[in-house]
Amino acid sequence: MSENNTRILILGVGNILYTDEGFGVRVAEELEQRYEFSPNVTVLDGGTLGSKLIGPIMEADYLIVVDIVLNEGKPGDVFRLLGDDLEKACAFKNSMHQTDLLDTLAQCSLMGEVPDEVILYGIEPVNYHDMSPALSPELEAKLPEVMDVVLKEVEQAGGSYSLRTDTNPAQEKIYVPRDTSQNS
Repeated sequence: MSENNTRILILGVGNILYTDEGFGVRVAEELEQRYEFSPNVTVLDGGTLGSKLIGPIMEADYLIVVDIVLNEGKPGDVFRLLGDDLEKACAFKNSMHQTDLLDTLAQCSLMGEVPDEVILYGIEPVNYHDMSPALSPELEAKLPEVMDVVLKEVEQAGGSYSLRTDTNPAQEKIYVPRDTSQNS
């Protein structure tokens, strides 16, 4: 794997107990389970931690966030957002998160450390109101696509990855598995 000094943080955020609201966390879980990353890449299940993410965010040079967004698209539409578009999409208050991403980034800025690059891969949800650990079938089907764009972003930022094998299994345990039986 290549070595690079750019510290890359892949941050999946959301609440896995509310259907599609957990999409970002599910992407982070899948990436961690399937791939081993170069030492400069960290994959983090940010859940609904809000301001508790300040430390990991401040330590990153390149932040890739995965979350649901209400961006006036069709359910399942994937958006790569940054700058003003990121601010508009993250400003919605229908999230289950304790503190929205913009507030957390603003707090990092006040402390003098924000990543050089902040990219949000947002997906338009189908259902983020019902309580269920299962993603909607539409978003379940989008997991591979979003994982692919995140992996390309990692490579572009100077990180690398390889598929996990029996000799390098994931160390992270998934405590609330997706119930994919509801998606059949």
